[in-house]
Amino acid sequence: MRGLYALPPGVDFADAFVRGLLERMADQPPEALAGVTVFVNAASTRGALYRAFDRAGPLLLPQIRSITGVDPGPLVMPDPPVPPLARRLELARLIAQMLALRPDLGAGHSIPVLAQSLSQLMVEMQTEGRDLSDLEAIDTGDHARHWQNALAFLRIAAQFHLGDPSQDRPARQRAAAEAAARDWPQGIDLPQGPVIVAGSTGSHGATRLYMQAVAALPNGAVVLPGFDFDQPAPVWDGLERADDHPQARFAPLIAEAGYPQRWTAVRPPSEGRNRLISLALRPAPVTDQWIAEGPALPDLIAATADLTLIEADQPGQEAETIALIMRDAAERGGEQVTLMAADSGLIRRVTAALDRWHIRPDDSAGRPLPLTAPGLFLRQVAALFGQPLTIDRLLILLKHPLTATGSTAIGRNDMLRETRELELQLRRNGPAFPDAATLADWATKGDGTRKIWAEWLAAMLSRITAVTSDRAPRPLPHRLADLLDLAQALAAGPDGDAERSQLWQDKAGQMARAVLDHLVEHAALGPDIGPGDFSALLVTELQAKAVRDDVEAHHCLRIHGPREARLHGHGTVILSGLNEGGWPQALSPDPWLSRQMRAAAGLPLPERQIGLAAHDFQQAVAADRVYLTRAKRDAEAETIPSRWLNRMLNLMGGLPDRGGPEALARMRARGAEWLALAQAVARPPA
Repeated sequence: MRGLYALPPGVDFADAFVRGLLERMADQPPEALAGVTVFVNAASTRGALYRAFDRAGPLLLPQIRSITGVDPGPLVMPDPPVPPLARRLELARLIAQMLALRPDLGAGHSIPVLAQSLSQLMVEMQTEGRDLSDLEAIDTGDHARHWQNALAFLRIAAQFHLGDPSQDRPARQRAAAEAAARDWPQGIDLPQGPVIVAGSTGSHGATRLYMQAVAALPNGAVVLPGFDFDQPAPVWDGLERADDHPQARFAPLIAEAGYPQRWTAVRPPSEGRNRLISLALRPAPVTDQWIAEGPALPDLIAATADLTLIEADQPGQEAETIALIMRDAAERGGEQVTLMAADSGLIRRVTAALDRWHIRPDDSAGRPLPLTAPGLFLRQVAALFGQPLTIDRLLILLKHPLTATGSTAIGRNDMLRETRELELQLRRNGPAFPDAATLADWATKGDGTRKIWAEWLAAMLSRITAVTSDRAPRPLPHRLADLLDLAQALAAGPDGDAERSQLWQDKAGQMARAVLDHLVEHAALGPDIGPGDFSALLVTELQAKAVRDDVEAHHCLRIHGPREARLHGHGTVILSGLNEGGWPQALSPDPWLSRQMRAAAGLPLPERQIGLAAHDFQQAVAADRVYLTRAKRDAEAETIPSRWLNRMLNLMGGLPDRGGPEALARMRARGAEWLALAQAVARPPA
């Protein structure tokens, strides 16, 4: 158990890894397995490995840890790392000072968004082992003045942020990896037992360096997921320069540790399909390779017998068809179906379609916190800051299910009735911008319930007016205090109690309160902030959290993101949203460094994200049975098929001797059957 190993696309990574480990430990005593340390790339991988060990029977388990949590130890860095939010707020203060001098550098961006992107850039520099000298080496002579000014500020920010690596976990991980690469070959601080890195692609510099150090240990191994064993050696030789290729992350590891061995003898569901995908995804230019190697592919009709291509007219039809496939699997029972989706909007459509049949899939991502009732309520309250109070803004708040939930003086039904009467009054007679005087006058025209409701609302409008007129930048702690006070007062209602209201009661409310408490704890580090930037900061922090509902999901139906393809890219898989801009998603522009400047600084190019998404696709499309879905149009115009789907279809269409056109026609015919069924379900005959 030494060196580099791999598993091909399409196998159950967790089960295959456990099987290979137990095969290697078969001649060892039972307690030897407890001495093995397994490093994984994510918590989801850790959970999958635990479940795979459970299926293997009663065992002493190895130690399973996160590779991103490796640390140089308290003797080297005694102080704990600083929370990432605190570091982002410190960067936001720097950015605010920059924009005060040069507003043009932040045109079109809010301070929190710029701080988030700058923080991500600092993390990249730390994981890749870059420092201020790498930024100093960038020649900006041929760049526009904007990039030169941005780089000048970036050097200041890097000098501030990168000075003490002990403050940031990515820098600590890099320091631990560098120590392992330096000390282990000399026999210093060697691990006590076998060490394995499982399921990581080495996409980040710190992780890749640690994997190289582990692979060189006498009792160390690295097990790569979704490795393309069909790719010839000449392609591997030039792959480090092809950032958008699915296997590019493995090239540095192979150059250091050699070509990997198979971890187990397990084979993918269709080796012929894996060969087809491997050739289709070759780095450009590919046409000559297709011509030379295409005739050697196996029969494509057999290789694609379990592929179905669904090309819907629009996203709603795509979601309806996916839901029907999942419903069919649920009715038959026993067969697990995994929906891989990068588009959260498509996931919501599919979930809504399944809900008509009272079927709830297991969505690993859960609901984003900003879309829960407490998240929406906080966003709506924050949107009042610095904006005139219109009729619509007022009614949105009054009709929210959390408003006045702590009231003892008025019930929910009475409140909604009075809100409806108020809406009719305002729509007919105005004013366009309601105020306390308007509510006081309206209160005199109703009964006791209206008087209680209107007097409370008039008092709330006075408080709301105070925040709507405040448009100048203010200290972040004051902004948060105003948000909390106003939100809790609205949730309390007439003669109510904020603690008795439902604002912080359920799981989403508790999570939202924890996010705000964390913001309050570190708010003093942030800059003075305007109302628009404050709303952006609130959404950014809420977006980092998601809520999983405490309801029992159907045991056969799962929804996962593309990054989980290495764990769930087996069985029956639906690859959805296969359009450019959907999967792969469009690259976000970097406001700090151009593509050429990133290359000069030794940082990964943006195309790396495309390569990671391509690797997810290659693993998922190798599953036992695969449905490939896309919509030909979206809300704006015709869509472009995903580049990987396009390549596969073009390659198949150009290989008539291997049955490519006929195989493609059969894939589309199978998809047309599902589209027709979905159409019949959506619009049954009279």
